[in-house]
Amino acid sequence: KSGEMAKLAQLVDNDVFRAYATYTTIVLLKMMLMSLITAYFRVTRKAFANPEDTASFGKGESAKKYLRTDADVERVRRGHQNDLENIVPFLGIGLLYALSGPELSTALLHFRIFVGARIAHTFAYLIPLPQPGRGLSWAVAYAVTISMAYKVLKTALYL
Repeated sequence: KSGEMAKLAQLVDNDVFRAYATYTTIVLLKMMLMSLITAYFRVTRKAFANPEDTASFGKGESAKKYLRTDADVERVRRGHQNDLENIVPFLGIGLLYALSGPELSTALLHFRIFVGARIAHTFAYLIPLPQPGRGLSWAVAYAVTISMAYKVLKTALYL
């Protein structure tokens, strides 16, 4: 048991792993913020998906008008969905990448570019900025994840 704890302590002392933990935390907090932004838009636009969410606006037929979709709410939801589709793969591939022994400077470059691109993607979605801004920010983050996956496969190829 003490040997297992020593291995875990070594991992926490690993600079690349700490960088991964730092940038993963940032991007996860950004993704969590999207939930709050969605809630804000639902309340300010009075556009709810569930009948119980309309209770403070009336009962019965008078509350039904708040069961609707809203373009702004749907835009935020699409941005959040895009986060789920791109950040979740980053979490797994990024962890494997961090454990594959990359140089700290290279790992930091990957992590920083990914997080910066995802933040830019969110702004491009919410403002909205004209294309190709959103598409480019998505592509940059996606390419970073592919680059890390390539390094993992190249390092530990057991195919």
